[in-house]
Amino acid sequence: MEIQRLILFLIFSMSLLFLWQAWQEHQRRPTAPPQAAPAAENPAPPVGRELLEKQAELHKAGESAPMNPGSTLTVTTDVLRADIQTLGGDVVRLELLKHVGAVDKKKPFVLFQRQGERVYVAQSGLIGDDLPSHKTLFTAAPGPYQLKPGEETLQVRLSAPAANGVVVEKIYTFRRGSYVVDVAFSIKNDGPAPIAPFAYYQFQRDGKPPEGDPKLLHTYTGPAVYTEETKFQKIAFSDIEKGKASLPKTATDGWIAMVQHYFLAAWLPVGNVSREFFARALGPDLYAAGVIVPLGAIEPGASRTATMRLYAGPQEQRALAKLAPGLDLVVDYGWLTVIAVPLFWVLDLFHRWVQNWGVAIILLTVLVKAVFYPLSAASYRSMARMKAITPRLQRIKELYGHDRQKLHQAMMDLYKEEKINPLGGCLPILIQIPVFIALYWVLVAAVELRNAPFIGWIQDLSAPDPYFVLPVVMGVTMWIQTKLNPTPPDPIQARVMQIMPVAFSVFFFFFPAGLVLYWLVNNILSIAQQWYITRRMERAAAAHAKR
Repeated sequence: MEIQRLILFLIFSMSLLFLWQAWQEHQRRPTAPPQAAPAAENPAPPVGRELLEKQAELHKAGESAPMNPGSTLTVTTDVLRADIQTLGGDVVRLELLKHVGAVDKKKPFVLFQRQGERVYVAQSGLIGDDLPSHKTLFTAAPGPYQLKPGEETLQVRLSAPAANGVVVEKIYTFRRGSYVVDVAFSIKNDGPAPIAPFAYYQFQRDGKPPEGDPKLLHTYTGPAVYTEETKFQKIAFSDIEKGKASLPKTATDGWIAMVQHYFLAAWLPVGNVSREFFARALGPDLYAAGVIVPLGAIEPGASRTATMRLYAGPQEQRALAKLAPGLDLVVDYGWLTVIAVPLFWVLDLFHRWVQNWGVAIILLTVLVKAVFYPLSAASYRSMARMKAITPRLQRIKELYGHDRQKLHQAMMDLYKEEKINPLGGCLPILIQIPVFIALYWVLVAAVELRNAPFIGWIQDLSAPDPYFVLPVVMGVTMWIQTKLNPTPPDPIQARVMQIMPVAFSVFFFFFPAGLVLYWLVNNILSIAQQWYITRRMERAAAAHAKR
């Protein structure tokens, strides 16, 4: 009876989890065309207001007169292929060559793109009179734009038209084996007066989830910001369009990112320089989020170079933690982070040892099962006692089935006589549920498991088993478990327990193979443990009866 309650509780818990995710996803969806918030309700600091006004003016200018789209430069390194448009110097397409596509696995994964309704680009510019912005047409220095064997860095230089004696170059620096790109502005003031420009760096993105994003998981897509004072915050697209986005307006540390399942792009200011974060709606289902950095006064005849790091790549936790404080928090495990983080640490440790994420999951399952052995053993001992008195419970049901009050009283008397706690089998296992849910999020969120092979037909532990072998075998193990448990006296409960393995198998058809593998191994270990404890108790009871 305890295992039945446990399974029902698990179904209820998982249902609540998915309902909560679905509600969160619904809250993030745009529900109406965005409208500008009244200035009095959401006052922006002077720098932010200046940038927003400049962007609005440039947007209107672009609508009234067609602009020269310029040319596109394709830059290739060993891990990236980037398309940089000379109009604005925007990164309008970015392919991650070490990661396969979400839909077409024969092609590289596309992070940035500007194609049809899909818009996700990295933009940057300067704020100041006649200074180049992401609407300025740059001139590219001659190529090649491919990182050659033996080279460690590759630079792409874009020159803006000189204005008022100010000469500006935008310089992209790519490095071998790195997803970090330096975006620098080289400013030389040959004019007659000092200037005090600001540099802005932003992501422009539509509000749609990325292609191939699993609907069942409802993972987060949208901006996120971090400072030491405010810590990690998500900024829902719906809050941006309503003018309710809560960002730390100014700070001397922190970063801003655009997050999606498995991947992210982040602007990472260098050093403890002053910065201002912003997020705004640009139009129907189009948003911008970024950071503004003051460059200080540049006197006539002086020069200055301002550099911002752009990370655009996978959410590899060890690499992110080294790049910037708090950047690894984009791998969001929710309220169970305190459990999930050490679980992933152990899983990663096993992987470095065995070089197979599937085997690492098996080893982690064995370890978790060993840690919780005392609790599980107590639960199975309680189940064994319950199974031993099942015939007597059935007899009580036959005698008092017509009178529920007498039935419950007789059952309680029997439990008291045999010194059995009817909840004794549930409580130890319920304590383990947070660990299971935390591990669920680890397996769902870890990009390290994306396209990670296990054995044979399972070539991606983050995707469902293509032939449903693991879910079916998992269902068989659940059926074996039901046979080891006491039969419920209630025929309806008994029927539900018979259907449960089939229902769970179908349910797990859509789960990542890595999670199904964990559940399957956990079931096999549970069966072995339950059989061993039950047999030991039966032998002890038989020996006691012979005395």
